[in-house]
Amino acid sequence: MTENVENDYKILKLGNPILRLTAKELTKREILSTEVQELIPKMWDIMNKAGGIGLAAPQIGISIQLAVIKLESDSDRYDNLEDSDEFIVFNPTLEVIDEKKQGFWEGCLSVPGLRGYVERPRKLKIKYLDQNAKDKEIIVEDFLATVFQHELDHLFGLLYVDRLNSTKDLVFEDELTDMASEKLLD
Repeated sequence: MTENVENDYKILKLGNPILRLTAKELTKREILSTEVQELIPKMWDIMNKAGGIGLAAPQIGISIQLAVIKLESDSDRYDNLEDSDEFIVFNPTLEVIDEKKQGFWEGCLSVPGLRGYVERPRKLKIKYLDQNAKDKEIIVEDFLATVFQHELDHLFGLLYVDRLNSTKDLVFEDELTDMASEKLLD
C-alpha cells in the first residue's frame, strides 16, 4: 500500500489517516533540533527519487508542518517548468493576493497514477519559518502558487482530490497524455 523510499520512510497513499490530520506546528527550538534538521535532506532525497516537485512531511508519515518545494525544468512529471529556488517551509500561512483562478492538471505522490484538474488562486503571499527558524515572506504566482497551495494543503489534511470541481476532472496520467497527444494532432 506504500512505496518504499530511503531510510524506511514510505510515501503514504490516499486512504492513510495521517494524510487527513492537521499537522503540528513546530516551535523554533523544534525546527532547529537535530532530528528535524536531519529530516530535511531526507525529504529532498525522497522527493527527488520519487520524481516530485514538492513533498510535505505528512506524506511520509510525520505529522508536522514542514514542506519542501523545488521546480525543476527537467522534471519527468511536468512539462515546461522553469527552475525555482528551493523552499523549506515550516508553519506556513497563506494570503490570497489575486482571487483570479488558474487551473492545472495536478498530480500527487500520495495519489499515484492520477491527475486532477484543480483551479486555485493565481497569486499568494506566504509567510513561514525557514530551516533556520527565521521568518520569511514571499509572493508566489502562476504554477508555483499552485504547487505551494497543493503542498500546504497536505499540512492541513487536504489532498488535491478534495479540490476537484467534479470527479469528471480526475483522470489516469496515461489518459491525460493521450488526450494531450490527440489535441496536438488536431
